[in-house]
Parts: sequence; structure tokens; C-alpha cells
Amino acid sequence: MTTPKFIDLQINGYYGVDFNQDNISAEELNAACVALERDGVEQVLVTVITDDIAKMALRIRRLVRLRSNDQLVQRMIAGVHVEGPFISTEAGYVGAHPVYAAKQANWREMETLLEAADGLVRIVTLAPEQDPAQEITRRLVEEGIVVSAGHTNASLKELDAAIDAGLSMFTHLGNGCPRMMDRHDNIIQRVLSRSEHLQIGLIADGAHVPFFALKNYLDIIGINRAFVVSDAISAAGCGPGVYPLGDQEVTVGADGVPRAEDDSHLVGSATTMQQMAENLQCRLGLTATEIRRLTYTNPLNQLVGSVKAVSLRMSGSLKNGGHQATTT
Repeated sequence: MTTPKFIDLQINGYYGVDFNQDNISAEELNAACVALERDGVEQVLVTVITDDIAKMALRIRRLVRLRSNDQLVQRMIAGVHVEGPFISTEAGYVGAHPVYAAKQANWREMETLLEAADGLVRIVTLAPEQDPAQEITRRLVEEGIVVSAGHTNASLKELDAAIDAGLSMFTHLGNGCPRMMDRHDNIIQRVLSRSEHLQIGLIADGAHVPFFALKNYLDIIGINRAFVVSDAISAAGCGPGVYPLGDQEVTVGADGVPRAEDDSHLVGSATTMQQMAENLQCRLGLTATEIRRLTYTNPLNQLVGSVKAVSLRMSGSLKNGGHQATTT
């Protein structure tokens, strides 16, 4: 029997290794990639979350350097997903990100992160309200980078303006928002109302979104415009315990769910993509074809599109009107 393959566009760590540590070693990164490959994952975007710009750049630069020296890591890590720091500072919407580092977007700081990644940024998650003139969104799209809304309380007007500027994705719908919101006019309903314009990420662990709600979301979005991410932290594949995520420590209980100490919010997931695929089959009743589209085909299409766009940009074709480029 062929082992299922997965593409994970948002992963913060795996099998005891935190990708947001300042001093992650070559051995640790390799070990995480070995575990991912063993568990059926074909490629990932390592996700670097909100912190001081200098710290984020340091972490990205180190990951990129370690990747360049390891063939397995190069094969497994397709690029970087920058989640923040240009996200909402409101309680609930900021989620597990350190609120002191969340801020309004500016190109100088964004460029610092892009330069640290040396052309490997594939997705940037930001809050549209933190980019009020859509300058950062437009410039990122011009660079061939997918812009995803997330950790946001954008109004419908702000969301529409961002979509007009090139926003094409939404990060883990149903999360990065408070437990208590307006029953009708809330970010989930706004995004669902614009789902024909967006590729929408979902975490299928049953904790971030209850399975009945996940089914409702998929019915509205449609299988062709949704994709599953693990949003895994270093606890994935390890069981209960205390695990790092950047400068914070996260406790995973007996139920396998990472939560903040005060239980105010979840902190990533500890669920593997294989487990999520099984959830889609057993809890939602999806077919093998539907599951493959959500966990492999759709995220792969996003990844391939971004790689091609970045390669075109770096070759000068987008800027100069050329038609030939190579991808790596």
C-alpha cells in the first residue's frame, strides 16, 4: 500500500524540535525532517512567528543556512511561512503570538525578513487592518509571495481592499480570534462570505475547530479552495509534556492539545498530518480523493505557484516582461 503524502504549509516545529529557537542545530533540524518524512510528509513551510524583527530575522537566517547544507532538509523544507508580526494586537485575535511584538506593517521591516530568507519566503500572514493602505500586500504580491490574512479582525471593507490588492489566502480559519464574538458580524463569517476569492487553511485536529463546524466550513468553501495545515509545534508526535515555542513554554495535556497556561487560547497543535487525514475520514466522512486534495494537491498548487512566481521575480521576468524562468 502506498504511504499517503502530505504538504504542510504551516508548521512551527516537530518531534521535539522547535523551528523558532535562536540556536536550533543542524542535527535537530535534520531529525525533525527525518521524522516528518517518516510520517508521510513530503514538504513543509517552516513557520516563524511574531517576535522582534531582529529575532525573527535571526531565526529565519539560521534556518535558511542550515537548510543549504543538508540535502534532506532542502528536499523537505520548501520555504518559509512568515506569520506576523504585522497582526492584530487585540486580545484573542493575537492568539499565542507575543502582543508586544505585533505591530502595523512597514516595508523596511518586511524587507529585513525577506532578505534574511534569501528568496525562500513563500507565504506572509498579516492582518489587513495592519496594512491600511495595502502597500505591503501589493509589494509582497509583486515579489511573487502569497499574502494570507490571519490573526485579524478586519472589517468587510478592509478585507475587500486587501483582496483587491492581491490577498489570496486566509490562515487557519476559526482560530486567532476570541472565544466570544458578535454572533453574526465576525471575522469567520466575513471570510466565508468572500471564500470564492481565497484559499482557506484549516486545522483538522478537532480542538481548533470542532469537527461539525469544520464540516460546515468545508461545505461553504468547497474542497477545491480549502487546505489543511497542522500548525504543529515541537510537541507533534511526542505526547504530553512541556515544549518550547520561541521564547515561551507550552504545556500539552493528556488530551494532546497545547494550551496557554490560563487556558485562554490554544498554542499551535500537537497533531500530525497523518492524524488529521484520519480525522477527515473518520469524523467528517470525506473520501480518499477529497482528503488528498485538502492535504496534498491544494497546498502543493499554492506552493508551486509561489515558487514559480518568486523565481520569475528573481530572474527579472515579472519586472521586465520576459517569459522564461527556471524553478528550483
